[in-house]
Amino acid sequence: MKKLWAKRLAAAMLAGGTLMTMNPSADAADIRILPVDTAKFWAGAHFDFDVEVSKAQDLKNVKIQINGKDAGKFFGKKLEAKDLGNGVTSYRVNQVSFPQPGSYKISVEATDKAGKSVKQAGYTVVHEVAPRKAKNVILFVGDGMSLPAREIARIMSKGMTNGKYNDLLAMEKLEHNCLITTSGYDSLTTDSANSASAYATGHKSVVNAMGVYADSTKDPFDDPQVENISEILKRTRGMSIGVITQAESTDATPAAMIGHTRRRAYQDVLAKSYLQQYHRPDVIMGGGLSRYLPDTVQGSKRKDTFDVVKAFKDLGYTYATTSKEMLAAPNNKPFLGLYHPGTMNVWLDREMLKDPDVLKGYTDQPNLIDMTKKGLDILAQNKNGFFAMIEGASIDKQLHAMDWQRAGYDTIEFDKAIEYATDWSKKRGDDTLIIVVADHAHGISITGTYTDRDGKKGTEAVRTYADSVFPTFEDKNKDGFPDNPDPEVTLAVQYANHPTYYENYRFQPKPTKPTLPVKVTTQEAKTLGDKQEYHQVTKNSSKANPERIHPGDPAQLVPANIPMSATDESHAADDVPLNAGGPGSEYFHGVMDNTEVYFAILRALGIDGNNTQYQFTDDITK
Repeated sequence: MKKLWAKRLAAAMLAGGTLMTMNPSADAADIRILPVDTAKFWAGAHFDFDVEVSKAQDLKNVKIQINGKDAGKFFGKKLEAKDLGNGVTSYRVNQVSFPQPGSYKISVEATDKAGKSVKQAGYTVVHEVAPRKAKNVILFVGDGMSLPAREIARIMSKGMTNGKYNDLLAMEKLEHNCLITTSGYDSLTTDSANSASAYATGHKSVVNAMGVYADSTKDPFDDPQVENISEILKRTRGMSIGVITQAESTDATPAAMIGHTRRRAYQDVLAKSYLQQYHRPDVIMGGGLSRYLPDTVQGSKRKDTFDVVKAFKDLGYTYATTSKEMLAAPNNKPFLGLYHPGTMNVWLDREMLKDPDVLKGYTDQPNLIDMTKKGLDILAQNKNGFFAMIEGASIDKQLHAMDWQRAGYDTIEFDKAIEYATDWSKKRGDDTLIIVVADHAHGISITGTYTDRDGKKGTEAVRTYADSVFPTFEDKNKDGFPDNPDPEVTLAVQYANHPTYYENYRFQPKPTKPTLPVKVTTQEAKTLGDKQEYHQVTKNSSKANPERIHPGDPAQLVPANIPMSATDESHAADDVPLNAGGPGSEYFHGVMDNTEVYFAILRALGIDGNNTQYQFTDDITK
């Protein structure tokens, strides 16, 4: 029993991501250390260090030590004590680093009239250089591209003969692979901001956040920051940076490579922050034009009159809004390409169906292959090398919409961009580390196939086991894309986490949301003393969208298996596959945390985090 009690006590001493020792009094102050316990750092990388003390009763003294030395003396900077006005006192120092590899123990003691509270955290600091260094790094992020999403694209694009795939995807031919875990430090299931931020910084964060540790304030831009990949590569080596996406260029994944905020939704602020020299991308491509235009322009989503496009043009950037303009752009100038006010249209709608009601006039959007070609042509002009993040953004967005066919075609497009980049690197002597990974998973699975050619409909037409005859996708022109997204025998794809929706297994000719938002009024009880009172409460909810019912098909109404407030399919906590090739790719093996992608990149490039050769006027804390 004593051993069991001791184990339970040790477990109880873990709180808030940091190791907490026993308090003499349950009323003593709470302590929070940021960065959190188990954080890993690259030697010389910059970060903000913060200790928050809350619930103190007449706080008398706070002692903060690193490896037994006063934290202010250790960093060579005094920690600023500040009353945050919310019952929390912060002790913070910005832009510090651990210059040397090793283990570091942070210890905090806070004394008030209730007694002494003690909290500890342990950090690991590393520095390693790959046996063969890379000049460039390309990080391909297939947003939401879980293993079944890859398999869907492989089946559609490559086909099968007697149970064997006729070929693999280009990403699957890269020589090294591993599984990546995706959770943040606040939750099991993550979002794209938090997960992409792990790739960009080597640090966990929380849902909706990028490049920061979440503090106790409401301000989305005052949280302790960690230096991201764009900043450390520009500061130490003067490398070029590119972000290429089909989403808004200020959406979560591209913004995580550059920005710092607790709330990813502030895309107008992020767009303006891209101008700051210390992390300014040399190539920006994607949608999201509305985030860059002043609010005096119709369709703008800014809240001020600042013209971000003009500011980039004033800095010498070539600006393009169409594929034709992009392809004609010079390679010796930085580039801003914004091809849609929001998210760019997907491959099926843009390249094949071309429905004017869907495209709404944006008929000359480039594909991801051409965006990759132009981006690499520009970025490769820098003799110091480059880092590019290239995102297959709508794999995720179409799986949210429960439209696996559109997600499948976009996964094929994404793979074609990877194939181009791989060949490009080989022609240069294989000087580029190429990493392909998803930021998180979606809970989809291929149950078998679906066909109604024998008259069966709905779930009765889902074929499993021996009945799951192979799908009949055709690719007569051999371009890798099926000629028809809705063949006679198609895939039966099921969703593990979904709202209430109509399932008919067939392709939607137009993008159609699975649900419609509704307001639901319910009675909720409140206890006041020994009485209960009931109040009407109106909440956001959703209902199945009837537009997803095909005429003549017995569409099945599938009840939600996630909260009714959800309007689309949600992320899963599943591990995701990673493939890598080129110098430094041997780092990846087994099962690894998502933060390790950052360390693999710096290792491959041989980055000296203590180098400050390239100085910029911008302050990382602004």
